Amino acid sequence: MYDVQKIRADFPILSREVNGKPLTYLDNGASAQKPQVVIDAVTQAYSMEYSNVHRGLHFLSNLATDKYESVRGKIATFLNASDESEIVLNSGTTEGINLVAYGWAMPRMEAGDEIILSVMEHHANIVPWHFLRERQGVVLKWVDVDAEGNLDPQAVLDAITPRTKLIAVTQCSNVLGTVVDVKAITNGAHDQGVPVLVDGSQGSVHMPVNVADIGCDFYAITGHKLYGPSGSGAIYIKSERMSEMRPFIGGGDMIREVSKDAVTYNDPPMKFEAGTPGIVQTIGFGVALDYLMDLGMQNVAAHEAMLRDYTVSRLNGLNWLQVQGTTHDKAAIFSFTLDGAAHAHDISTILDKKGVAVRAGHHCAGPLMDFLGVTATCRASFGLYNTKAEVDTLIDALELAHDLFA
Repeated sequence: MYDVQKIRADFPILSREVNGKPLTYLDNGASAQKPQVVIDAVTQAYSMEYSNVHRGLHFLSNLATDKYESVRGKIATFLNASDESEIVLNSGTTEGINLVAYGWAMPRMEAGDEIILSVMEHHANIVPWHFLRERQGVVLKWVDVDAEGNLDPQAVLDAITPRTKLIAVTQCSNVLGTVVDVKAITNGAHDQGVPVLVDGSQGSVHMPVNVADIGCDFYAITGHKLYGPSGSGAIYIKSERMSEMRPFIGGGDMIREVSKDAVTYNDPPMKFEAGTPGIVQTIGFGVALDYLMDLGMQNVAAHEAMLRDYTVSRLNGLNWLQVQGTTHDKAAIFSFTLDGAAHAHDISTILDKKGVAVRAGHHCAGPLMDFLGVTATCRASFGLYNTKAEVDTLIDALELAHDLFA
């Protein structure tokens, strides 16, 4: 049984007040709150267990190394990867996608080669490809969504030409909440010899992930959205793709031997992990994944689906609210604007006075804002600890904002 009140008790920040009101935290799409077990793990690692990893033979170094390296296996289990050697630890999705851009795409793309993107992508899955456009003449091809925010897998596949070298697509839009059929895209792309990178920053938070079933070549995740520390994350890379990649960042750990005249690189995944890593952040990330796997991602998904449906039912009564992305098959993420002159920042400020934390702006999704014809939206994004009562609080706050700006 999914006991949301018991779960909420695991997150100390949820007991605080903001502006004299109980905190209603609906900014999970930007970053999720941390359970006490993660906070305790980080404190323990810094206060009693800290040392650098991989380099020492003393007790603390071995302890830190064991705890750090154990996270690689946890991530492999969480994503259902075939082997933990396919997991590269890093600071999050942004670093992971840049690793693919510099280490895999740059050496094999020429002017005129194509990368296919959806219009829903986060800037983390856009800007690295713009680097290749600016520096090597790579062509970015964009696939639009429909009026409800759906992305048709066939439309993505129809954009493939003989010059297409990669498809890079989100599994779940951070603005619309749209869930993309990345398995269908991957299967169709592989039939034409095109690799697929999936941005799993949101997808991995809201649903069970099975990269073996999806079949994608790359799958990036971010720790701070998965209830872990910021500065933690990973990217799954198929072993055959790893063998095609050159290192992205050079330094310690990713080498075997260095001389004045030559360098010999370490085996993957260490080949792609240079320098002292985010040791404590990664250890905390592992504890967050333990917490999620103990809850069960199927249970999390079911709870959030209930919140999604209840939120839809409440928002449908607000005819002065414009919701962006109305497809039913979506995560519990809602972006909206109000009729009239109220800016998203103004709406967010009013909601904050009622203790409701939402995001306002372009959500690092400039092309999608242009496609929608808006400059900014408010976004309420739900997590595993949110409740129907908090949906009601959001609606009450929105009605207040509407009364003020009407």
